[in-house]
Amino acid sequence: MSAPKKAKHVDQFTALGKLTTLVCDTGDVEAIKRLKPTDATTNPSLIFKAASLPQYLSLVNDAVAYGKALPASHSDSERLAATMDRLAVNFGAEITKIVPGYVSTEVDARLSYDKDETLKRARRIIGMYKELGISKDRILIKIASTWEGIKAAEALEQEGVKTNLTLLFSLAQAVAAAEAGATLISPFVGRILDWWKKETGKTFADAEEDPGVQSVRQIYGYYKKYGYETIVMGASFRNKGEITALAGCDRLTISPGLLDELKDCHDPLPRVLEASKAAAVYGGPKLHMNEKAFRFAMNADAMATDKLAEGIRGFAADIEKLEAMIAKRLGEH
Repeated sequence: MSAPKKAKHVDQFTALGKLTTLVCDTGDVEAIKRLKPTDATTNPSLIFKAASLPQYLSLVNDAVAYGKALPASHSDSERLAATMDRLAVNFGAEITKIVPGYVSTEVDARLSYDKDETLKRARRIIGMYKELGISKDRILIKIASTWEGIKAAEALEQEGVKTNLTLLFSLAQAVAAAEAGATLISPFVGRILDWWKKETGKTFADAEEDPGVQSVRQIYGYYKKYGYETIVMGASFRNKGEITALAGCDRLTISPGLLDELKDCHDPLPRVLEASKAAAVYGGPKLHMNEKAFRFAMNADAMATDKLAEGIRGFAADIEKLEAMIAKRLGEH
């Protein structure tokens, strides 16, 4: 009599989806349709990549038509900025038809140190979604986790607009975001790993040693220990191991390629993070972040300071590439 076959584990995508809300990190609408995540996030780099693809030409055309139809009183720069916002909203609107949860849309990263302009652009983005019949409850306004960005998020949350504080690399940023009442934060895992690899020359082959994984675990523990409702959504993954090492985190936003890797793997996937065990994860004191404490903590954290600045520069560069493409189209008659 042959031995009974061992039961095959479900794939890790399915298993992780039972522990954590899965989010797709892409501007590729077709990939989102295929993977069926709960939420989706975009950023300028992802929108630039997607806007260059022929299947999304109609979304670009609509944004250009919107910009051209604006009153003549708009300066060229105002017209371009409004067209860029409309393009981001067009992609977001398509994504809301596919995912049941939140869609994150990012404010121009070049405004990361300007609270008032960030607020103006965020309100306009929400207004554009409203024009398309999409409730603000479906949208997370994505803002870099500078002090000014966190204060803008605080004001938006008080207006009933939900926010996603991104480019987050430190507990100081996470504490300030929670105290501001942000709906969600996006702590970056892979970019933290990148910095420490470069700084130390170590490979950090094991996810348990990965400084990015450790950072998100610390933030998750802090939030659960002190009862903050702000959602922790790990982001910026370099490999599948970083993802599985955070199983149980509130949300994880993952690129289509890594989501496919999870689908193809049938290894067991245990829960790692649990709200009820948060005190053991974070053993430090409760912190408070006013502006002086925040700036000093960031100054003391070379990694967080470097990666925040680098991230803003990178998003700004991709915005400028996309602007060049859109400005050319706006100039056509």
